[in-house]
Amino acid sequence: MSTATSTLPAAPGSVATAREKAEAREKILGRRRRRPLMPALIFLVVVTQIPFVVTIGMSFLNWNILYPKDTGFGGLSNYAQVLGDDRMRSAMWNTVVMVTSSVFLSLVIGTGLALLLNRKFFGRGIVRTLLITPFLIMPMASSLMWKHLIYNPDYGMFNGILAWLGQTFGFDAPQIVWVSAAPMAAIVVTLTWTWTPFMMLITLAGLQSQDSDIVEAATVDGAGAWQQFRFLTLPHLRQYLELATVLGIIYLLNTYDQVFAITQGGPGSATTNLPYEIYLTAFRKYDYGEAAAAGVIIVIISVIVANFGMRMVSSLVTIETGKKR
Repeated sequence: MSTATSTLPAAPGSVATAREKAEAREKILGRRRRRPLMPALIFLVVVTQIPFVVTIGMSFLNWNILYPKDTGFGGLSNYAQVLGDDRMRSAMWNTVVMVTSSVFLSLVIGTGLALLLNRKFFGRGIVRTLLITPFLIMPMASSLMWKHLIYNPDYGMFNGILAWLGQTFGFDAPQIVWVSAAPMAAIVVTLTWTWTPFMMLITLAGLQSQDSDIVEAATVDGAGAWQQFRFLTLPHLRQYLELATVLGIIYLLNTYDQVFAITQGGPGSATTNLPYEIYLTAFRKYDYGEAAAAGVIIVIISVIVANFGMRMVSSLVTIETGKKR
């Protein structure tokens, strides 16, 4: 005679209760993990979000301290003024030229330097450290260095090189006032020098994540250096280059130090970009409402570009995680 044993299924109520307890326990653990971050989060909100909300409020006010009696609610008039003002439109165009030129040049030069640093040679670590150095210098300090040590017409390096070439080859070297002759180029060159190391580091990270077996197989199959770069390296670097471009645009949209230190927006308004125009509007025209509206517009543009950047970062993380698996 045999006895059969059977396992009775758990009651639905007990399963639901166990699930609820597990979810409650997980919520408690989540709160405990987030609790140490609360001081930093509160500090971040106080320092960034509250001033931004105040700026949005100011952007709807007619507030010029030269005319204190005319202060009041202005609706969207400040935004209309910003978008319809010739100086603001000129500043927007200068911003586009400044940002696109600097990002493109720094990305091209940074990619070239990354390709060189990706090869093994004696002293590579020292060279890499020296190439990163421009990015570590404070923007105002590097701007003043370029203005006085490089661009100065009397004792600057550029005119010194021209004078040396004139003495060597027997011609009258011109003494060029670089900041006045090419003001936008002077700022773009300074920005390119500053941001090339940033682009180089991102590109170098992409190169070091490339599968070396594929490159070796292409070499065995007879692919030359240009073919390997065009058909293997460049497609692999596409997302890294896109990420570097987006981050460069976000940071360079806020360029102020170089414009203030080198040209102060001149000659005329030839190099006045949006951040510097906001400075002029707030502290020269004393129109706080219009300056706040222009600042909100810059933030909106930065947020739109930053969203693309976050998607690229997310896709890169997904791809790298898939490779590891």
